[in-house]
Amino acid sequence: MLIKTLLVLFGFILIIIGADLLVDGARNIAKKYRIPDVVIGLTIVSLGTSFPEIMITISSAKNDYHDLIFGNALGSNIVNLALILGIIALIKPVHLDRDTKNVHLPLAVMATAVLAFMGNGLIGGHLVISRLEGWLLIAMSVIYFIVPAYKSLHRIQLSKQHTHPTADPISVTKSVIYIVLGFIALKFGADFAVDNAKIIGESIGIPESIIGLTIVGMGTALPELITSITATLKGTEGLAIGNLIGSCILNLFLIIGLGAVINPLDYLPIFNLELVFLFGLTFLVWVFSYIGKRNTLSRVEGSILIACFIGYMVILLG
Repeated sequence: MLIKTLLVLFGFILIIIGADLLVDGARNIAKKYRIPDVVIGLTIVSLGTSFPEIMITISSAKNDYHDLIFGNALGSNIVNLALILGIIALIKPVHLDRDTKNVHLPLAVMATAVLAFMGNGLIGGHLVISRLEGWLLIAMSVIYFIVPAYKSLHRIQLSKQHTHPTADPISVTKSVIYIVLGFIALKFGADFAVDNAKIIGESIGIPESIIGLTIVGMGTALPELITSITATLKGTEGLAIGNLIGSCILNLFLIIGLGAVINPLDYLPIFNLELVFLFGLTFLVWVFSYIGKRNTLSRVEGSILIACFIGYMVILLG
């Protein structure tokens, strides 16, 4: 048990190092090509911090751990939108740009509804996510990822035509190396932390579905947590917001879709409670962008999100 605990701590250290490298590399590329931080967060960073969820989904689908796949995706999203976003807002009030407010948050709400419709038979079969539905989810994730990436490439071309390159604190080559090393450290750090935490959980008799929603869901959200906090402390909270919202949409579309394509997923009614909570949580964040100080997530609103997370954990483990 002591060795497993030390491996969990070692995983946390790798995640912190990886997040720091990833943020530095991504921030420099965004600065050089004048790409908004939120776009980098929605694309490069969100895909990188979602790698642990992808790896766990592939392994779980092959071994018929359907509960773990749903618990992983839903648990990670709840942690992202309640705990991590709340912490970021407490550190510094968060500005939500026009695209985040009018496009990405509504898409996150829609993604939650789509998964609920599929699981409960309003789309496709009842209590199952089929391979066809899995391919549909993956297609939606690809479209979601490509659109901001295309806009970024277009912006880079315009930047090359109308501006002169400035001296960079880190070269583009070094930035790419930092990003790759950051991904690797995040991946292996999450593996060490989650795998050993899961073993510890199983040894004390925690059910698989609860392990998925808590230990695995929270564990695989560690890259998002550390990366987002690091980005906020370094003054690039737009990158943090893009990372969180992008990861949430990828979790529901790409992660669940990938699992269903590998092996059609049985959907348990118990996950309806988590989906309803996640839907309400996502909608609440969207509403916050319209009330109080417009386009800003305040410290008070961040505290409300953290309180929602604490309430959720009390109900789940009660």
